[in-house]
Amino acid sequence: MSSIREMAVRARQAARSLGQASAKQKNAALLAMADSLVAGTDDLIAANNRDIEAARERGMTDSMLDRLTLTPQRVADIAEGLRQIVQLPDPVGETLDGWTRPNGLQIQRVRVPLGVIGIIYESRPNVTADAAGLCLKSGNACLLRGGSEALHSNAFIADRLSKAAESEGLPADSIQLIATADREAARELMRMNGLVDVLIPRGGAGLIRSVIENATVPVIETGTGNCHIYVDGSADLDSALQIIVNAKCSRPSVCNAVETVLIHEVIAEDFLPIVGPRLSESGVEIRGCERTREIAVEMGLPVLIRPATEDDWHTEYSSLVLAIRIVDSLDDALTHIHTYGTRHSESIITEDYSSSRRFLNEVDAACVYVNASTRFSDGFEFGFGAEIGISNQKLHARGPMGLRELTTYKYVIRGDGQIRE
Repeated sequence: MSSIREMAVRARQAARSLGQASAKQKNAALLAMADSLVAGTDDLIAANNRDIEAARERGMTDSMLDRLTLTPQRVADIAEGLRQIVQLPDPVGETLDGWTRPNGLQIQRVRVPLGVIGIIYESRPNVTADAAGLCLKSGNACLLRGGSEALHSNAFIADRLSKAAESEGLPADSIQLIATADREAARELMRMNGLVDVLIPRGGAGLIRSVIENATVPVIETGTGNCHIYVDGSADLDSALQIIVNAKCSRPSVCNAVETVLIHEVIAEDFLPIVGPRLSESGVEIRGCERTREIAVEMGLPVLIRPATEDDWHTEYSSLVLAIRIVDSLDDALTHIHTYGTRHSESIITEDYSSSRRFLNEVDAACVYVNASTRFSDGFEFGFGAEIGISNQKLHARGPMGLRELTTYKYVIRGDGQIRE
């Protein structure tokens, strides 16, 4: 038996016990996990620095280094995410529905854990704690396989969390990290049918595509965020400016950052002189359509210098790069989003009620906004506590995935001797 299969077998055994744990016991474990991380902050940052040094030597980009880096405040935020989960209702055992049949059978639909969840992710070591905490509270054992660039950080976090959970009487194997950079280990995890109930990839488009193409275990697709903001002809331009700067610049490496801004032609000449320089001051490289660049030249805006290509409309930059396109109408904006979007997060800036209603009704995405930044697509911001990822598929889970999205249900039927005729 391979080491990965052995881990999966142990996770399966742990899941049986964890699924029966009380909310009180799971919450105590989560608090112990949070305290343990904070107590180990210095050692965790030392482990993280080893990862950062190796990543720099390999030429990792600044945006990816930002995802990898831990600071005392970020460690405190990770611990706070675990404490937030404590405050959330335990979904396990919740009765979703119930009814009595004419023959007297009492039927209930009850929420239960998925079982064993495999999670494959990149760069961000906070995912190790977020995933472990959410899986534990929802009664699931987890098998974690982080990226090689965060190997030391992830190993330290997983070890602290596992020991803290064990100190509160939960199985240590509830939280396991596959601590190897060997890609074959990830491929083996993808094929653990019968041991792993669901696989969740969290990372860039390449990782997600690899999992989808290679996995035989059921997959919940997350992550790819080619997000748009459409500035309607009736938009408040000051509000639009603040929203776009926030959505692009506050943390450009994350999946809910805006990648393309669509501007209605009737306000383009008024808005581009406002938004262009402001984005440039923030270090953003703008790639504009032909009409955008024509206006930029006419109005003396040298910041809009690079022409956008067809590839730009498809690209999730995850960096300080933004594509801008001028459109003739809301219909054109909707067509662009339908063609190039990844069904993650889309926003309209408008003062027109009918335009906002059409946008909300016609855009097919997990999160659709009116007059707000796409950066709010986040489990913490939605009140879920930490999240396992943001699903942009339609089956089972969609949008920020919190506790309920990590459960399924079963039917519980009570009778008093009924038999079927």
